[in-house]
Amino acid sequence: MSEQTAPAAAQDWRDRVLTDPDMILDDRDVMRALIAANERQMGQNIVDLRGIAMDRLEARLDRLEDTHRSVIAAAYENLAGTNQIHRCVLRLLDCAALPELLDLMAEDLADILRVDRIRLVLESAAPGEAPHESVAPVAAGFCHDYVTQGRNLPARQVTLRQCDAASAAVFGEAADFIRSEALLRLEMGDGRMPGLLVLGAEDPHQFRANQGTELLTFFTGVFERVLRRHLG
Repeated sequence: MSEQTAPAAAQDWRDRVLTDPDMILDDRDVMRALIAANERQMGQNIVDLRGIAMDRLEARLDRLEDTHRSVIAAAYENLAGTNQIHRCVLRLLDCAALPELLDLMAEDLADILRVDRIRLVLESAAPGEAPHESVAPVAAGFCHDYVTQGRNLPARQVTLRQCDAASAAVFGEAADFIRSEALLRLEMGDGRMPGLLVLGAEDPHQFRANQGTELLTFFTGVFERVLRRHLG
């Protein structure tokens, strides 16, 4: 820039700032540079309380922005989860018979929920061969013990947890690869032993104990009713 154009540029910049001061006030980097220049002129022996207050307000603003982003991300995640459950419910209601329901679990339902395995665990006084790849027949009392891991605790309707290796009685050969699971307790009706719908994932972070269970609780209620209808 030549010596002749420098004063003109400075005057143009001055006029723009006087006309629209928000141009400076809304620019955080420019304001920070101006405050730093002001502090250098004041010297090191003067405490600028306004500068300290502004730093604190700026820090609070940053925290609020981070919180705002986290809330928006959580809202989108919750909306995506709601859409997943709605799609599952509609597919369940379309099943006309039990074999169709079992096929759905092994195929579309696992894809919609983004899990690697789904197993329907059914207790029996004399468990035999599995009638379908999605069914795991087990002995009486297995479901409660599996959910509580042998501890004297009430079995919740939905239990989310991570695992080093899942039960082979539930997942068969795939048990070595399952690192987290969702256990959905099913009441099969009068005269029938309880059951479990187990969702297994290879991702150890997909199901964790600190996650919310409202959507899966709703899904459990729907699946329970559909299964009872097909069992007669």
